Amino acid sequence: MSEIAALIVCAFALLIPVYAYVVYPALLVFVGRRKSRAIRTFESEWPRISITVPAYNEEHEIAATIESLLALDYPADRREILIVSDASTDRTDEIVQSYADRGVRLLRMETRNGKTAAENAAALELTGDIVVNTDASIRIEQNSLKRLITAFADPEVGLASGRDVSVSTLGDNVNPGESRYVNYEMTVRRLETRVYGIIGASGCFYAIREHLHRVRLQEGLSRDFAAALIAREYGYRAVSVDDAICFVRRTSNLRREYQRKVRTMTRGMETLASMRRLLNPLQYGAFAWMLWSHKICRWLVPWALVAALLAIPFVAPAHPATLAVVLTVTGCVALGLAALFLPRTRPTPAVLAFPTYLVMGNLAALHATVRALHGDRNAVWEPTRREATAG
Repeated sequence: MSEIAALIVCAFALLIPVYAYVVYPALLVFVGRRKSRAIRTFESEWPRISITVPAYNEEHEIAATIESLLALDYPADRREILIVSDASTDRTDEIVQSYADRGVRLLRMETRNGKTAAENAAALELTGDIVVNTDASIRIEQNSLKRLITAFADPEVGLASGRDVSVSTLGDNVNPGESRYVNYEMTVRRLETRVYGIIGASGCFYAIREHLHRVRLQEGLSRDFAAALIAREYGYRAVSVDDAICFVRRTSNLRREYQRKVRTMTRGMETLASMRRLLNPLQYGAFAWMLWSHKICRWLVPWALVAALLAIPFVAPAHPATLAVVLTVTGCVALGLAALFLPRTRPTPAVLAFPTYLVMGNLAALHATVRALHGDRNAVWEPTRREATAG
């Protein structure tokens, strides 16, 4: 490789993370500040909704989850709750059936085929005009359901996603990088909503129009990501509702979070590959630009840095300053690997928590890309077991 070619590779490789994490949000701010949308409300009664909760062996969570859903501020005669048990082998089904007299229904899958297969089956059982998807491990703020549903007073909205708030009662230093990254991600979604709409929903808490939810997905694909793509394909916007808050427990360590990210990114890559037509800017305009920027560019970041490291030896003799880049990137990777694989007796220092989390996420993106290219599609769903919170 010539020195000039190596310099071009290094420059391009370093521009990708800067664009993905800094320039793209800045462009959203610039474009979004020129747009304003009228706030609408329902003129008559609230729409009928169906709340679905996929569950696999959630006997320790499911009762508290159902109680929290029943306590949400929404007319009881305008909502149904359906728990979809993915062939649970513990007492989950028994506990759900004990709530039958309070309007909670159980749909049991006799064979465990994964979350998407269960959601496909559940779609045929729902009676609501809007479907609310949530998880057994999260808690929704009492007024957030109405706030989420209010977004559908705008006929252009096909999907509304809540705002994740990362919480833990195990101490402020338990995986704090996750909390900071979630806050960053929610900010980006708010900016995307101002421009046009988000390109992926929060799997923890989002709502979608019933006819969009009925679109079947292949087993192994990610419905919360695909749902926003489906909404756009049918001519709707997918929006983030900032005051529709759900509390999501942080994972207790980076290794478990790494495993979760590898699973979700692999499914996300395979989902986008199956719906790659939405990447066409000539047909989908600003949405395609945001899809490239938010997803593709982020997934390319670790590969770009690998390319830079491979090119730097051809540049370093004439440009010794590039050694600083080598040492910085190598140090960051070492930090991430240490956080993942070395036994820890102390929490990560606060100043290093967010950078460490970013490194971990990019290592997961490398791993996920290899799995996706290899065709490693795991349809069977294993919910992330998160630490308990108070209450």
